[in-house]
Amino acid sequence: MLDNLKKYKVILASNSPRRKELLAGLGVEYEVRTLPDVDESYPETLQGAEIPLYISRKKADAHRGLMQPGELMITADTIVWLDGKVLGKPADREEAMRMLRDMSGCTHEVFTGVCITTPEWQRSFAAETEVRFSDLSEAEIAYYVDKYQPMDKAGAYGVQEWIGFIGVENIAGSYYNIMGLPVQRLYRELQKV
Repeated sequence: MLDNLKKYKVILASNSPRRKELLAGLGVEYEVRTLPDVDESYPETLQGAEIPLYISRKKADAHRGLMQPGELMITADTIVWLDGKVLGKPADREEAMRMLRDMSGCTHEVFTGVCITTPEWQRSFAAETEVRFSDLSEAEIAYYVDKYQPMDKAGAYGVQEWIGFIGVENIAGSYYNIMGLPVQRLYRELQKV
């Protein structure tokens, strides 16, 4: 369906298995290209969706000088936003447990910033999804963290895993955004290329 992309070599600048799966689900042929140690810091004045938008552009800019003519790169960043604070990837088991305790019985936002870049131009957008968790017991939180090891996930959870099955009461917005790539919106943006 995205025949307009045939003139490009599409590159996904991400090691995320979820992003790889989601982009493949759009029927897009692509290759993965990543750089080690891309700086993901951001100004503390940024709020909510501004943060992953800034970081996705920063990731794109890190690759831009290495891009060849005819390449189109997709970069993305996802954060969990709870009570005006970012819940990133937890450093350890205790931090993962704390994050899930904090989200238990509450609604949080998941923001993903996506940047589409060629050597000639760049476009970016952000998507927002509200997620409501039911009250999670300490045993449920410990079970999830110990069995699923969610240290590589923003907010210490994967909605497509056990914790999503038993804990997510309500979602307003894109389910796939919570997984790390708002594919419906990305599809519409790629149609415009």
